[in-house]
Amino acid sequence: MTAALRLPGVSIARGAVDLPGSKSISNRVLLLAALSQGATRLTGLLDSDDTRVMLTALRQLGVTIDEPDARQALVHGTGGFTQKHGDFFLGNAGTAFRPLVAALAFMGGDYRLAGVPRMHQRPIGDLVEALRHAGAQVRYLGEQGYPPLAVGEGRIRSNEPIRVRGEVSSQFLTALLLAAPIHTSRTGEALTIEVDGELISKPYILITLNLMARFGVQVQRTDWQRFVIPGNAAYRSPGLVAIEGDASSASYFMALGAIGGGPVEIRGVGAQSIQGDIAFADTLEAMGAAVRRRAQSFEVSGVRVALGEKLKAFDGDFNLIPDAAMTAAALALFADGPCTLRNIGSWRVKETDRIQAMGTELAKLGARTESGPDWLRVDPVEFSQWRAASIATYDDHRMAMCFSLASFGPVPVTIQDPGCVAKTFPDYFTVFKGLVRA
Repeated sequence: MTAALRLPGVSIARGAVDLPGSKSISNRVLLLAALSQGATRLTGLLDSDDTRVMLTALRQLGVTIDEPDARQALVHGTGGFTQKHGDFFLGNAGTAFRPLVAALAFMGGDYRLAGVPRMHQRPIGDLVEALRHAGAQVRYLGEQGYPPLAVGEGRIRSNEPIRVRGEVSSQFLTALLLAAPIHTSRTGEALTIEVDGELISKPYILITLNLMARFGVQVQRTDWQRFVIPGNAAYRSPGLVAIEGDASSASYFMALGAIGGGPVEIRGVGAQSIQGDIAFADTLEAMGAAVRRRAQSFEVSGVRVALGEKLKAFDGDFNLIPDAAMTAAALALFADGPCTLRNIGSWRVKETDRIQAMGTELAKLGARTESGPDWLRVDPVEFSQWRAASIATYDDHRMAMCFSLASFGPVPVTIQDPGCVAKTFPDYFTVFKGLVRA
């Protein structure tokens, strides 16, 4: 793995990119296909660290998966898992860890789930408590409230709603929703899930509900507080699922068009996407970029920041697009005034504490930053005040990709541990270099 990558200054971005598959969709449909009756062919599958740990775990559980190439899989679902015990290493993949905990708790058996040290610092107590109160057997193998976990033989009760807090991570609700048909298909009993408090990152729940419907399970939703999975609901293979491109990854290339003149065409995700992060296009328009929306692509043109042109400053609520919001924080370097990102408390429990990390690394480039529990303010950097910097990435793929945009400043930027992008986009820097020039 390359220890560091030096990016020389660039001034123009132009061209087209075909996005890798969505991480959020890929890991959800892998689990759904495994829990379904019948074989499901997946195309456009993301080939990354996070999807590989999910594939490995499903195979450990007895699921047969054929992979003709890295972007396709044929999953032979049997309606459940045949292996009732196992030890699983899930890296730092929240989209694999949380849903598998819930699915295994609903199945019952003897399982242990662990990950990298950072995964053991990411809270999971809200999910564990919801599962325990529902009758599942889950215990901590280390610090209370955090992985690693052991899952045993429990018995899910459906005579009262399963309650889960919604203000820390939407992945806890997603995990319960994905696992619920394990119970309804076995017992014929409906299952209700209720959310305590404000639910964050609602668009990710819509992805979950959309995909469950494709596999034959229609969830009845009352606002964002009550979700009912009907009795006898069971997953059935739709035969073929084409996975759309990753909308969070699209944000970096949309940003390139906004600060490098463009046009940059981003293919694989567009106006018909089920992913909430396509709303990042609205942020770019508010900052002065021109966005052309098509069904399966976006085209973005904008200013030339290397020539002294600036984006418009913003002050906005980014609760609905927390991942793409990181890209907006990097673009604040090139704005015409201070920019504020609000309602981003979920950044604190991601691959790293992203509020702290983003503020620290932006300051290295010369930006002034302030932050609080759920907000970040960034003052732009005048070109005469830019500083060459070596950017720490904290083993966080999005930190590495966001700070590639700093190469549009007047001095080189060095990205430490660029290989961390393998979590979702292994060849990101190759694609990036193909779109920019001095």
